[in-house]
Amino acid sequence: MKLARDGWPTIGALVLMPVAGWYVSPYIAVALLFPLALAVWFFRDPERFPDSAEGFLCPADGKVVEIEAVEHKFTGKATKIGIFMSGFDVHVNRFPTSGRVAFTEYVPGKKWFAIAPKASEINERFYVGAECEYGRFMLVQIAGILARRIVCRVRIGDSLDRGQRYGMIKLGSKVDIYLPDCIVPAVEIGDKVTAGKTVIGVLKK
Repeated sequence: MKLARDGWPTIGALVLMPVAGWYVSPYIAVALLFPLALAVWFFRDPERFPDSAEGFLCPADGKVVEIEAVEHKFTGKATKIGIFMSGFDVHVNRFPTSGRVAFTEYVPGKKWFAIAPKASEINERFYVGAECEYGRFMLVQIAGILARRIVCRVRIGDSLDRGQRYGMIKLGSKVDIYLPDCIVPAVEIGDKVTAGKTVIGVLKK
């Protein structure tokens, strides 16, 4: 299993703990393997290969908790789909379609429960807007009550492919996607979705 590079410092530190604990007691060393196993599980980063189905791919693993009409200065009128990631989900985020980054904004804020609708407005978050053949879309990484760090590895001018990794959020959190006005949701509230695999939006007929 591939691991997200953002997890290596944490995993490296946790590897040293049972090694050091062995010199005190084998029981302590065994007990310290548990947090190491949790870290390895959390930072897993499986390979995902988008299939031939057309449409916007889901940017995060988790559960659809919101679908609503919104408006933003970058996208204009859009449809927002909110995806809640629990501590059991893969937390690596992916680009929904090929595009060029044209907007970024970091907004400091609280770390309220990410599943709450107001989290999109009051929590710490990072906006990434991009231009694609369908118009402008935007991704919003939102910190949750346990999230300690938002990782975004793209800058204005970067071009990314459909399904390409662009960041992650450490521990339970949320990702919103703002779909262009010509794209309609292909999921419903309550659906389980998979980053880089589930088609979350399709071209309006």
